[in-house]
Amino acid sequence: MQFMNKMTLKRNIAVLGSTGSIGRQTLDIIAEYPDLFNAWLLVARSSADLLIAQARLCRPHMVIIADEQYYDYVRDALEDTDIIVATGSAAIAQAVTAPEIDTVVTAMVGYSGLESTIAAIGAGKRIALANKETLVVAGELIDRLLKDSESVLYPVDSEHGAFYQCLVGERHEDIDKLWLTASGGPFRTLPKEQLETVTAADALKHPNWSMGAKITIDSATMMNKGFEMIEARWLFGVMPDDIEIMVHPQSIIHSMVAFKDGSVKAQLGLPDMHLPIRYALGLPDRRLASNSRKMTLEDMATLTFERPDFDKFPLLGMAYAAARTGGTAPCVMNAANEIAVAAFLQDKIKFTDIYKIIENTMEKAPHIKHPTYEDYVASNANARAIAERLAKH
Repeated sequence: MQFMNKMTLKRNIAVLGSTGSIGRQTLDIIAEYPDLFNAWLLVARSSADLLIAQARLCRPHMVIIADEQYYDYVRDALEDTDIIVATGSAAIAQAVTAPEIDTVVTAMVGYSGLESTIAAIGAGKRIALANKETLVVAGELIDRLLKDSESVLYPVDSEHGAFYQCLVGERHEDIDKLWLTASGGPFRTLPKEQLETVTAADALKHPNWSMGAKITIDSATMMNKGFEMIEARWLFGVMPDDIEIMVHPQSIIHSMVAFKDGSVKAQLGLPDMHLPIRYALGLPDRRLASNSRKMTLEDMATLTFERPDFDKFPLLGMAYAAARTGGTAPCVMNAANEIAVAAFLQDKIKFTDIYKIIENTMEKAPHIKHPTYEDYVASNANARAIAERLAKH
């Protein structure tokens, strides 16, 4: 598929995960630029009422509710419109290949984003990737598929969008190191021994960012930063040990690139996900002007950095180990994390049990060095089953 060189025509956007935090903010931006973008497809997992409201407001060509138990409800609610209503993961994978769609925003949470991303790559779509688990689970496969496709992948994560901006016009061979910033989450200054008693409500109080529940817990454990390290490894073609994580509590510098000549580039911005989403949607043609508050000197007056505590946040070390091992190791880690985080949010396990469940699952799950897509599917299912058993004990 040949994409327009200039943004002179409306781009039809598929928003996968439209009812989540990233999806809602993406729709904000689509509404902000009605001459440039049109929401053609909206996909939600189970938030039926919000999906219906979004459909009535945006008037997409199609909506898909992934959880089939809500299909009749959504279909009946939109019966007086000409919006097509579908359900199920197969419908999502098929819909993203529609020739009318220019850009697919993959904002579905967790492993569920993998199948549709693969379908979009096969159809040669522009992909604004907000689902980091796609590259965590199957980065090697996605990397291989992209090489045989006309598809282009643009990162939506603030940190990876920052890397992208810092690397525009640079040669890959001149990169020395990627500095991946982290806020440190809500427990950055909490003594390690007190993590045993923190609650889900405590963990959901992120100091800087407004995000969905799952990613906010991942930030509290710093698993999210481990995932972002693996994502950066595949997005920018570097090895795990070439990516260093640093804690930057103000969340103003979103990431930095160090070059072999000793220079460092950094991208700065307020902690607002509208900014990286807007940048990704504008690529490759332009930066989209915004009326949002701009940074001031006061915002940059005090910027501090510190090294992460790998002892207090052991999932960081597990992520590096999984990335070095490769194969299905990151897939197993992600599956165990999804189960453990869900159990914690339901008050079934302690915060520190998240670490134990992931570590034990990775020890018990078989490892496949060069997995196929089917191997990823099987490894994900097997790891989830192991983690679910561990979460009950």
